[in-house]
Amino acid sequence: MLQETAFAGIKAEKQPISGAELFLKALEEENVDVIFGYPGGAVLPIYDKIYDSKIRHILPRHEQGAIHAAEGYARISGKPGVVIVTSGPGATNIVTGLADAMMDSIPLVVFTGQVATGVIGTDAFQEADILGITTPITKHNYQLRDVNDISRVIKEAFYIASTGRPGPVLIDFPKDIATAIVEMQEKAEINLPGYQPTLQPNYLQIRKLTEAVSRAKRPLILAGAGILHSKATAELKEYAEQQNIPVVHTLLGLGGFPADHKLFIGMGGMHGCYAANMAMYECDLLINIGARFDDRLTGSLEHFAPNATVAHIDIDPAEIGKNIPTKIPVVADAKEALKQLIAQQGKQPVHQEWVKKIDKWKQDYPYFFDDKDCEHLKPQNILKMLYEKTKGEAVVVTDVGQHQMWAAQYYEFKEADKWVTSGGLGTMGFGLPASIGAQIAAPEKTVLSVLGDGGFQMNPQELAVIREHNLPVKIVIINNMALGMVRQWQELFFDKRYSHSQIPGQPDFIKLADAYGIKGYRIQTNEEANTILDEVLHNNEPVVLDFRVDPGENVYPMIPAGKGLHEMVGAKP
Repeated sequence: MLQETAFAGIKAEKQPISGAELFLKALEEENVDVIFGYPGGAVLPIYDKIYDSKIRHILPRHEQGAIHAAEGYARISGKPGVVIVTSGPGATNIVTGLADAMMDSIPLVVFTGQVATGVIGTDAFQEADILGITTPITKHNYQLRDVNDISRVIKEAFYIASTGRPGPVLIDFPKDIATAIVEMQEKAEINLPGYQPTLQPNYLQIRKLTEAVSRAKRPLILAGAGILHSKATAELKEYAEQQNIPVVHTLLGLGGFPADHKLFIGMGGMHGCYAANMAMYECDLLINIGARFDDRLTGSLEHFAPNATVAHIDIDPAEIGKNIPTKIPVVADAKEALKQLIAQQGKQPVHQEWVKKIDKWKQDYPYFFDDKDCEHLKPQNILKMLYEKTKGEAVVVTDVGQHQMWAAQYYEFKEADKWVTSGGLGTMGFGLPASIGAQIAAPEKTVLSVLGDGGFQMNPQELAVIREHNLPVKIVIINNMALGMVRQWQELFFDKRYSHSQIPGQPDFIKLADAYGIKGYRIQTNEEANTILDEVLHNNEPVVLDFRVDPGENVYPMIPAGKGLHEMVGAKP
């Protein structure tokens, strides 16, 4: 008893720990369950500790594959995707993914190895000024200079990446900081007085918007990805129904409002549906919730919602008024703003004539294509088949181009977290690795990786990851033997001068799949498509499906560059 008393007041010594061990401890505290990473000299001390870690590590075959996989993971899981790469070329290879995530508000925490602090700035082997390179394309970035800062910086990075408007945060990690020894630290606390995102809306602005809705005869909601990021799909549906307001989605917002709901019009923008674009053109009140008013949505600004009072709800104040003059600005989280709008009740107007007019547009100007040509397989038919055979329950991941637009048009999204695509940056090579991250985030779901033959060839090495982890991704290649969207623009606007948009010497995708141990099929008819899709869609194996489609098929409707929403071409059957 005396012995116990004698030792009771002696504080136990803190155990020494390396910077690399602190790194993994900090990730565990953030409940990280998977890292997408590629080792190299500057991060070897970290990888030595990863060897014994319980956190799952996915080795891509290129750093760009790592960061796009992390984007797909983040988009479906709702958690920040975590990436680690080495210094120099490892770091520069993830720049495109950072820009992509920044444009589309995807939360990432990215660690780049760096040369030792003593030689930073000397052009040491595999040194790159990654802070200077990435400052414009990250939400925030850090360079560690003290091992004692590791826990705090990592906690701050996860907080910044996932709060407010989500985005990528980069931490540059010098090699000697990873090997430095320090005493075990207390749990880090967040203290960022200069970073306080506004979540709750201003009450007076909510009242202004409520009164504007009560006066409007042709109100319209434009719902962007902010609805998905704030998990506000239920509130959006309740508010639209309460006020009987039709809803248009942006490309990135698909799934935020049920596609089969009577108030849903469709996707707006360059390849959006006629009804959605005309509704934006003719509305007298446009309520933007969580969208950026980017040029692919608006067309010519002169003709965008020319007679509408514009209200804009966004957590990022920099977006409000940036492209479109805004009469009713509401800086807030979309979910919180919608809760307060619902509580206001409002006048609950009927808007019946407006809804009828929109329904007539939907009936008279649906998406359409000529499926009487029996000689060629139509890409639109493939997306319709995929929707019907998966009952709309698959996670759809796309690359960029014609296939992306056909997927957005013909695969109907009835719920959130089923759609992963590169919107703002339009990154070819995104789709295949992003589907890896999506499948890891949702192992029980069918994941469709819908790609063009051009984009597929940008990161095909990631087939090795799919095989290694037996991820049952269904890789759907819409193969028109060309850079389809480039070819379409050359056809329509450059006198059919097809300068380098054809893809000569295309490899045999079935043999390529076989080289990675994945079964592949070449499909050229609707009958083959029906039979093979029934066989492969619901099994637990990856597959590569090479659909040989009509090489001359274009995406319609289309708003030509410089034209307004009401100047679509190819909208009439």
